[in-house]
Amino acid sequence: MPFDPVSFSQSAVEEIKLQVGKEKAIIAVSGGVDSSVAAALASKALGNKVKCVFVDTGLMRKDEAALVKSSLAAAGVQIEVADEGKRFLSALKGVADPEKKRKIIGKLFIDVFELTAKKYGAAFLVQGTIAPDWIESGSGLRETIKSHHNVGGLPKKMGMKLVEPLRELYKDEVRQVGRSLGLPSALYGRQPFPGPGLAVRIMGEITPEKAEIVRQACAIVEEEFETAAREGKMDAPWQYFAVLLPIKTVGVLGDARAYGYTIAVRAVESIDGMTAKACGISPEILERISDRITRQLKEHVNRVVYDVTSKPPGTIEWE
Repeated sequence: MPFDPVSFSQSAVEEIKLQVGKEKAIIAVSGGVDSSVAAALASKALGNKVKCVFVDTGLMRKDEAALVKSSLAAAGVQIEVADEGKRFLSALKGVADPEKKRKIIGKLFIDVFELTAKKYGAAFLVQGTIAPDWIESGSGLRETIKSHHNVGGLPKKMGMKLVEPLRELYKDEVRQVGRSLGLPSALYGRQPFPGPGLAVRIMGEITPEKAEIVRQACAIVEEEFETAAREGKMDAPWQYFAVLLPIKTVGVLGDARAYGYTIAVRAVESIDGMTAKACGISPEILERISDRITRQLKEHVNRVVYDVTSKPPGTIEWE
């Protein structure tokens, strides 16, 4: 039987009402498709009994907080922005292991939400968890591919009960729900963005400098692919971004030897995120991306490569 987003939304709203009852809830809004759709469902179900919180971890995309706030406001969902960048970056200092990164981020998110919940008097935390999140995080007989911060990254003890209305859905179904709820296409059609943010696009230790480098590089990749798609030069990929590698290579800056980072560009096609195929991108577009990154970030980056690996064997994000 085909998935019916309208029927699902109606059932989800009633289930949220039943689960939360007379209590209050907060919801973590990351700006991604899943959390935005979950926020719309929760707002529809709970009205003024839910507070939507966007945590700026210092590891978000360029101008993310402003974009998310205005987009959700247009859909009737009001959010509160918590600036926690210094806190997250401080806790991640010196940490290179991707699983440790995810668990630190997951715990910090819960710390922020529990403090917010205490002030607001909320007993429930709504999350935009979807099926690939808990499948890849592993449990029982399932192997852990990577611990998603909202599943494997959660602390064992929390002061709130979880509400996960999208838990059994895949990304394509979540998009259908978003469209049926009347969300702007800028939200439900947006490319996926990992919950840990740019933390999993910085290989190795995270620093404020590296976060800013990959933020600018991701913005360039997004701008160039989206411009090319608008001009009819290509179809917009399912997901596309930049990754900062933990190595430096020799290059040339002016007439002098330079020693800079390498940026990897990633673009894939997928339906549900469980499998993905690397996109064949024209040399013209890749050359423009490389030129912009190495020119605008010339003090930091001197090499750009393109990732042609599909999933499996690779994952979509590099960590």
